[in-house]
Amino acid sequence: MSKQQAAAGRAKALAKSVVEGLNLILWDVELKKEGSAWFLRVYIDKEGGVTLDDCERVSRALDKPLDDADLIEQSYFLEVSSPGVERTLRRPEHFALSLGKVVRLRLFSPYDGRREHVGVLEAYGDGALVLNKDGTRLSFAEKDIALAQTVCEFV
Repeated sequence: MSKQQAAAGRAKALAKSVVEGLNLILWDVELKKEGSAWFLRVYIDKEGGVTLDDCERVSRALDKPLDDADLIEQSYFLEVSSPGVERTLRRPEHFALSLGKVVRLRLFSPYDGRREHVGVLEAYGDGALVLNKDGTRLSFAEKDIALAQTVCEFV
C-alpha cells in the first residue's frame, strides 16, 4: 500500500463519522495527484441525490478535523461531491446498492470476444457478479474487472 493510499484510508475513516453524522452516505474517498496539485475527494450520497448544500456542509464539517488530524503530509485541495450518475463501483456495498441497475463492466481480458459488457446487475457475492445481458446471464469474477460503473439510461 502506498503512502497516498494509507493517507486516503485514514481520511476515509475520519470522513465516515462526519458524513454519517450529517445523515449522509460516504460513497468513497480518494487522494489523487493532478499535475502538481493533490486533491482529497470525498464522494457523498443520499436517497434522492446530493445537493450543493450537502457538499458545502460536509466540506465545512471536515475542514477542521482533517487539519487537526494532519493525516496527509502534502498540501491538498478538499473537494466534496456526489459520485455522479455513472458512478464507479469499487466496494461490496457499491455493488449491493446497484443490484437491479444497469452497469458497465470493462474487463482486463476479453470475455466472449469483448472487453466491455453492459447489463442489469442481478447478483453479487463471493467475489463474482452476474449480469443479465439481453436475457443472457453472464458471470464475471471480480478480479477480472478493470472498471465497473452504473449506466445512466435516458428515457
